[in-house]
Amino acid sequence: MDPILVARREYTVGDLTSEIGELLTGAYSGIWVRGEVSGFKLAASGHAYFTLKDERATLRAACWKGSFRFVKFKPRDGDEVLVHGRIEVYEPRGEYQLIVDAIEPVGAGALQAAFEKLKKKLSAEGLFDEARKRPLPRLPRRIAIVTSPTGAVIRDILHVVERRFPGLHLRLFPAQVQGPGAAEQVIAGLEYFSANPWADVIILARGGGSLEDLWTFNEESVARAIARSSVPVISAIGHETDFTIADFVADRRAPTPSAAAEIVTESRETIFNLVSAAQSRIAQAIHLRISRAARQLGELGTQRVQMIVERRLFRAGQRLDDASQSLRSAITRELVDSRAVWEQLDRRLRRLDLRLRLQSARHQAQTAGARLQAAIRSRLTQSRARHEIQITRLRALNPLQILDRGFAVVTLPSGSVLRSPAAAPPGTRLQIRLAEGAVSATTNES
Repeated sequence: MDPILVARREYTVGDLTSEIGELLTGAYSGIWVRGEVSGFKLAASGHAYFTLKDERATLRAACWKGSFRFVKFKPRDGDEVLVHGRIEVYEPRGEYQLIVDAIEPVGAGALQAAFEKLKKKLSAEGLFDEARKRPLPRLPRRIAIVTSPTGAVIRDILHVVERRFPGLHLRLFPAQVQGPGAAEQVIAGLEYFSANPWADVIILARGGGSLEDLWTFNEESVARAIARSSVPVISAIGHETDFTIADFVADRRAPTPSAAAEIVTESRETIFNLVSAAQSRIAQAIHLRISRAARQLGELGTQRVQMIVERRLFRAGQRLDDASQSLRSAITRELVDSRAVWEQLDRRLRRLDLRLRLQSARHQAQTAGARLQAAIRSRLTQSRARHEIQITRLRALNPLQILDRGFAVVTLPSGSVLRSPAAAPPGTRLQIRLAEGAVSATTNES
């Protein structure tokens, strides 16, 4: 018999392709491949397709959307890269391809290279130009903050604002500042305050960290959201030595989150000093004008004109004094109103204190318990008195009570009470009940 026929095993094309794919995936999983990117294409689905090549061969590669969105270095044709992934077989074409989950440029750290590449691109578009950046408001009343609701950053900002100028309105948009989804949340916060005309300025803040920790603020989408914002943005990312793409695009960079809070607030002492200095300058100017006018009138010798001019100047000075007093009063009222709001919030927080509420509830429970015990004792006393009255009445109505006075109750054998001698003929057996016991008797002839 033909040995080829004995050992023959038949495959379908699909079965053979599938088995080859399993062998290749098992043998080439978690590998790094170096090559030059060619034919890079980002599909509408979000998947990336390209070819890796060198002087000897080419290799098709694909990076699915879920992996490509977290790739820090976005390659272009001609870039030499080092990719990580596994070999799989694309069965419809019977071709093997590399499924990529990480991409790094060759010759430099991936993050730093991506940072420099995006910085160069956005700079060429003019996003870093000083001409497009807007001045910050001198005394903003409503400050928006985009950062994590937990951690030291938000506490530091609130502490600085409360110390320098209490009573300002602040709103926090809670956003994740690191990891998957952080960029989308930061963009959502910027777009929210940009579409809402409430805020005077936005503080975009995060604490310090490594280049990888701060990468959310090196994303191109975040940079463009800052550039689109209709509200001036202060970037306060990391420490003083940390720089991100957000710092270059923002209208103002602050070395730390606390410094950002100081930039947007003026201390009350500074404002009072400015008002006092302005008053001094105005008074000096008025006195100078009066002196000059007096000297000129003296030279002309027109006393009447001098009197008229002096009267007008004095009236102008009086109006200035009134305006100065009104300004000072307005500032004082604003400070008083701000303190009143703060004290009201403090009282509301104290009313919400669980310890006070628990103490009040405990006192109410003790009072209700004492009242309940008193009511129970009163009811018991009343019930006991009524019970004794009923017992006394029952005793008075008891027909056997008269037995104690020497009477007796005579009953027939049937148990009925003997009421007439005729009912007990001679020989009738009687039962006589006394106060203490009973005796039997038999009737005789009378």
